[in-house]
Amino acid sequence: MLSPEAAPAIAPAPGLHSPALDDLGVRLGPDGGTLRVWSANADAIELVFFDQSDLDWITDTVPLLRTADEVWTATTPLLRPGARYALRVDGPHGPGNTFNRGTLLVDPYSRGLVSGGYEDWRSVVVDGGFDWGGVQKPRIPLDRTVIYEGHLKGLTKRHPGVPPKLHGTYAGLGHPAMIEHLVSLGITSVELLPIHAFATEPRLLQHGLSNYWGYNTVNFFTPHAAYATEDARREGPEAILREFKGMVRLLHEAGLEVILDVVFNHTSEEGIGGPRTSFRGIDNRHYYRQQEDGAYIDVTGCGNSVNTSTDAAARLVLDSLRYWANDVQIDGFRFDLAVTLGRDAAHTFTPQHPLLQAILDDPALADVKKIAEPWDVGMGGWQTGTFGAGWHEWNDRYRDRVRNFWLSDVDYARRASTAPVGIGGFATRLAGSSNTFADERGPLASINFVTAHDGFTLRDLVSYDVKHNLGNGEQNRDGADTNRSFNHGAEGPTDDPGVLATRRKAMRNLLGTLLLSAGIPMLTAGDEFGRTQRGNNNAYCHDSALTWLSWDHAPWQRDLQAHVTALLRLRRENPALRPGRFARLGEHTPSASLMEWYDEHGETMSSERWTNPAHRTLQYVATSTPEFEDANRILLIVHGNEQPIDVTLPLIDGVSRYVSLWSSADERPTVDESMFAAGDVLGVTSTSMRLFRAE
Repeated sequence: MLSPEAAPAIAPAPGLHSPALDDLGVRLGPDGGTLRVWSANADAIELVFFDQSDLDWITDTVPLLRTADEVWTATTPLLRPGARYALRVDGPHGPGNTFNRGTLLVDPYSRGLVSGGYEDWRSVVVDGGFDWGGVQKPRIPLDRTVIYEGHLKGLTKRHPGVPPKLHGTYAGLGHPAMIEHLVSLGITSVELLPIHAFATEPRLLQHGLSNYWGYNTVNFFTPHAAYATEDARREGPEAILREFKGMVRLLHEAGLEVILDVVFNHTSEEGIGGPRTSFRGIDNRHYYRQQEDGAYIDVTGCGNSVNTSTDAAARLVLDSLRYWANDVQIDGFRFDLAVTLGRDAAHTFTPQHPLLQAILDDPALADVKKIAEPWDVGMGGWQTGTFGAGWHEWNDRYRDRVRNFWLSDVDYARRASTAPVGIGGFATRLAGSSNTFADERGPLASINFVTAHDGFTLRDLVSYDVKHNLGNGEQNRDGADTNRSFNHGAEGPTDDPGVLATRRKAMRNLLGTLLLSAGIPMLTAGDEFGRTQRGNNNAYCHDSALTWLSWDHAPWQRDLQAHVTALLRLRRENPALRPGRFARLGEHTPSASLMEWYDEHGETMSSERWTNPAHRTLQYVATSTPEFEDANRILLIVHGNEQPIDVTLPLIDGVSRYVSLWSSADERPTVDESMFAAGDVLGVTSTSMRLFRAE
């Protein structure tokens, strides 16, 4: 990591909103179009046009003229919808500069792309017109938001209800069969792994693999062409964009939001010596973080890091967000390795970074959800809880504690007769992670998750003790080694009915915790029916049946999905489960939930009980503080030992009975709503949860 004293003399971004950076890229007019490109160090830029069908046939060239603001511009009737073009940029040689006039470069603001190979791209002018038919964004309230993280292709590639020609496409995700699943499940917001145009690294191609996840961006304004239908690809970038917008409109009509996982922290140009497709050839010195000698400062683990301490790079990110949020009507963004975006000119993270603040303050982004992955791999890169008001963050502390409680602690207890820790830390996560997020941010700052695209699936988390990544071509060295998983007595597939039953209950406990916790839950696509990747916890390079969702389900998988549907319904119906603020002792806090904690005897939890590993049973009572909904109170029993226990329901003023709503001990959720009196004693099975409405 470069010290502040040794950092290049690049100022922070006071000019982020400078008019000089307005309208970069192509803007169409009655007499053609105007192209504006920013480069501080270039000596000359040339606009190159190509034949529609032969991307190697240059048909015209137009020089760009430099303005006083380091913007290069040209206006020409050749810039019309459908035109294929590229840039050739010349400039000085020396540390940090990598100009090559012979290289054809992508316009960073391209709305369309066509490709003739890994390093052979052409920008395409698109008009972008689209009839939204009056359909508006759903604008789901934060407390009701339930995120469903999935891969655009993997979601529908094998769906039997989606026509084969739509499998794995934007149109496929907008098909009624897929929408019916999402709506009936009860999620509100689909979060898609990267759909910005991306490329597969040569290393993977040599192994016969591909970059399936898409975290290798070529351009920040263009939808990935391979996810469009064959008809749209044949017609070209305009049709691809139109198909993407059509998908968004259909999801919005169904009341579903679309959130994009965006990768602004690095690009597909990799390290020095990698492809020169755009930034590297336009102004390498300003677009990428470097030492004085031109060596890259890589805080992403991907070869380069976009230098958002420069005005042009930060503005590019901001303009991309505006485009997707307004022209394409996207509802939110999940920022991959968001800490990289908040590093200053000395490469140190600051929550007050001009770009992070501009994203919060921009009126054009006021109604979008802003989700940070609050880490990168550089020094000081772990920043969970520090992004400040207005941001939501992936809560890895929640993930780790919940996995520990239901899996690795239970594994430990089997070998040592008692778990390593008590229930206190788990309870803090269940109640909204107040020890991680400040009062003014509240529990909804936390994006709760147990699994994500990166790591074990839910089923694999309860079926494997170790990763099985040999198929990735890296001798099982890649992927996380610490997974906090537990195979429950057999590694991988087994016919043992006892092991299988315990695994199923463990999945129900993990899902129950996720969907009943305070905060915003994120469910990984396929976990609702127990999909497997056969123990691969880093399946980024597999575009195959290993990663595509299978829709052929055994009875137990349908039962698991029924549990998810029931839990999401209960979350909607009980506002005490989804507080918007942290309660404060002795104060009336609207939209908070007052929380009370009892042990298995119905007595108030003592400090010793919180930390005692031998006592991992908790009764959690949450009472809503009405603001927009009727008053509501729930009781959640959590039992974290593998021995059954008797639990006395607590005596609470104003509560005469408890109505049973859900139990993780049931193979399939019941709907009988059995009633119990306060003070009744219930038998609770090993490692399980029970939810009640208190009346």
